[in-house]
Amino acid sequence: MRTPLLAIVAATLLVACGKPPSEPTNGGKPGSAAKAAPKLTVAAEDVQTVGVSSFSSGPVISGSIQPERRADLRAEVQAVVLQVVKENGERVKRGDLLVRLDDSALRESLSSAEEAVRASSQSFEQAERQFQRLKTLQAQGMSSMQAMEDAEVRRNNAQSELVAAKARAASARQQMQRTEVRAPFDGVVSDRKVSPGDTAQIGKELIKVLDPSSMRFEGLVSADRMSELQLGQTVFFRVNGYGHADFQGKVRRIAQAANANTRQVELLVDFVGEQQPTVAGLYAEGRVQTQSVSALTIHDAALAREGDKAFAWRIAGDKLVKTELKLGERDERLGVYVVKSGLNAGDRILRHNASTLQDGQPLAMTPAVAAPASSSARPSTVASGG
Repeated sequence: MRTPLLAIVAATLLVACGKPPSEPTNGGKPGSAAKAAPKLTVAAEDVQTVGVSSFSSGPVISGSIQPERRADLRAEVQAVVLQVVKENGERVKRGDLLVRLDDSALRESLSSAEEAVRASSQSFEQAERQFQRLKTLQAQGMSSMQAMEDAEVRRNNAQSELVAAKARAASARQQMQRTEVRAPFDGVVSDRKVSPGDTAQIGKELIKVLDPSSMRFEGLVSADRMSELQLGQTVFFRVNGYGHADFQGKVRRIAQAANANTRQVELLVDFVGEQQPTVAGLYAEGRVQTQSVSALTIHDAALAREGDKAFAWRIAGDKLVKTELKLGERDERLGVYVVKSGLNAGDRILRHNASTLQDGQPLAMTPAVAAPASSSARPSTVASGG
């Protein structure tokens, strides 16, 4: 098995001359770092040839992951909290009881309203019978028109009182139902705001529910790049908390008004594929792919950083040369930068940076070793490792 590049570097430093690298090695006279550095042995797998590749370019987008379906459930009646059934993170089904409020006073109001309905119903039935009797007598000439009209007025008043009593009873019944806060859809409890014993005023936040399957990327893009945006464009981005996982989405909506303070335009991005985060509120950043261009690129792992400067370890003959680079945009999906200057197509560089490498350090390439054949193969088919 090939020894990793970093292990080789460490080994060669340990077997170097007995003096520390900082001490002079040229007969007691100060020498250059290149002369003091031991020869570095590099395998072919550790070398990359710089070439032109496809690079995704577009405006940077940043924002957070938010659910499309979310409900902030608030108290609709003033009452004391008796029970909180669900805790943060628990899954719920539509109609599940989440919070129960004290309904003692409302139960009394409902009983009174229902009793008023019964009394009004009896008064209306009696008034209706009286009116029908007088109507029959008036048709036979045995009652005056005035008496029948008075009975009709009493009947109409009783009917109005019955309708009002039924409305009060329905309102009291609805208030009773509002003491039980239930889940409006299938989802997860994201934030419990109250505990048993709290007094819930009208409008007080009680509990929040979200649907983790409806996550989307709500991002902002600089208004200067708005002309490049179109519906359906691909977005590549990463989400804090999910390591180096790359997510992909499609632009669903572009806001028609920029934020007055930041001068940024909001985009709604739907996830594409099965991979998507299930936690709301996480920060996300990426790039809207508006065009694809060809350019020299270099991977993050090959870069050496010193402040704002970036370098690559270029192989020039039999030594390393620390080459300063001018970098352009970064492709979030591939983790590569555009190289504007410092390297040319065909240059060879080390794939991975190491802190022990030195500018001008001599190196030697190890010969490639063929993969060993299986035990069932004949000896003559095994390639020599020399």
